[in-house]
Amino acid sequence: MSFDNLGLSPKVLSAVTAAGFETPTPIQLSAIPLAVAGKDVLGIAQTGTGKTASFVLPMLTRLERGRARARMPRTLILEPTRELAAQVAEHFEILGKNHKLTVALLIGGVSYDDQNRKLDRGADVVIATPGRLLDHIERGKLLLNGIEILVVDEADRMLDMGFIPDIERICKLLPFTRQTLFFSATMPPEIKRLADKFLHSPERVEVAPQATAAATIVQRLKKAPDDAAGKREALRELMREIDVKNAIIFCNRKKDVGIVYRSLQRHGFSVGALHGDLDQHQRTATLDAFRNGTIAFLAASDVAARGLDIPDVSHIFNYDVPIHPEDYIHRIGRTGRAGREGFAAMLVTPKDFKALKAIEKMLKQEIPWIDGATALAETSEASESRTNGNGNGRNRGGGRSRRHKGPPGKSDQVTQPHRNAGNGNGANKRDDHRHDATHSQHKHHGERKETQRPAAHSAPAPVERPARPTAQPASSKGQQGMGDHVPAFMMRPVRIP
Repeated sequence: MSFDNLGLSPKVLSAVTAAGFETPTPIQLSAIPLAVAGKDVLGIAQTGTGKTASFVLPMLTRLERGRARARMPRTLILEPTRELAAQVAEHFEILGKNHKLTVALLIGGVSYDDQNRKLDRGADVVIATPGRLLDHIERGKLLLNGIEILVVDEADRMLDMGFIPDIERICKLLPFTRQTLFFSATMPPEIKRLADKFLHSPERVEVAPQATAAATIVQRLKKAPDDAAGKREALRELMREIDVKNAIIFCNRKKDVGIVYRSLQRHGFSVGALHGDLDQHQRTATLDAFRNGTIAFLAASDVAARGLDIPDVSHIFNYDVPIHPEDYIHRIGRTGRAGREGFAAMLVTPKDFKALKAIEKMLKQEIPWIDGATALAETSEASESRTNGNGNGRNRGGGRSRRHKGPPGKSDQVTQPHRNAGNGNGANKRDDHRHDATHSQHKHHGERKETQRPAAHSAPAPVERPARPTAQPASSKGQQGMGDHVPAFMMRPVRIP
């Protein structure tokens, strides 16, 4: 099926043809007719499937009728990052070239004055990050009571970045009769709650299983040592042994992005860095340099993991195993886009085994190792040894509650072992000190009954523990009543009338 059968206007179809698009993707095929008809849409699709055009094209068709008023835009698109917002604005420039629409891009790191001028003239489309949008609203520069269409893009990323309270606040300022288009790659419970709250009888469009990687991406794992220098060497090894055209190298922390960037630069790689602490000018310049091939490698945090449309990325290297399994899908989704083949490799240290198993559980498949089948076993053993302790005597079975059998024929004399007997010599010493203190406290009493307890397997000798002293010999049934702790008032003679 072609775009001609999706209900788009002739102006939009002309722009689509000029842009070189011929066949709609599955998400576009399902979502565009519903959006053109004015229905709320809940779209779930893996990254790289063309979700942006799924809401840009129907919005252009519907915006052909009517004009916006000053400070009262007609449509609002919320994006989690500046790069995504700028990318959507580029789509409007390409696909909306036949429309005389004013698009206002409200993102941080840019002067308020330029944005205010566009809003004052009347913006048909506002593309914004939640923080900057709320800044304009609080300054009295923007009113949302004229919004006809709301788009929440990359909703799960909004959740990860803590924008859900901001989105709830923004949605309360919008008209009740608006149309809402809600797109996400995954559907965690919090996102489902938000969708149920702000969408009215939505049409659910799910063109791929949640949290799945594109079939065109080859995934591999590579062993790496725990130390930082060895891990960086493993990364350089991997980059040299594979024929790489260009690649994005993902790190979990912004600090590590800088370290990897400087390391690769020292070793002669053409590399740039991208993370949230850079100002907008640096981030834009770095992305442009990577797109046009000025730099071949990009060390980045997860700010580059969602929605960035760089079609021809040949490789993805995960320097760190992602903390959240869903982030793995978004990271490797930067390669293998639009039907192209891609390659994604991840460095795995022994301490990353638990996070790796969570990713494989989500994918419902095991990722092959570059180093061979033995790598998985070695990593598993190292992880198990970390989990079970490092020689301190702590056993998986729970040493505290384990009972030790006495010699044959003396089972009736076996009592509970010392509580900390299985925790090494230090625990036995603590027990010995407690025993000495108790012994000295009861030294002034008369005859006492002593009960011998069998020693645990790690104790050097049996330990005796004194029993509670009694004022009179204990009977065979043990102490009865209060023993020698009878209060004085109870010992007074009772007068009988």
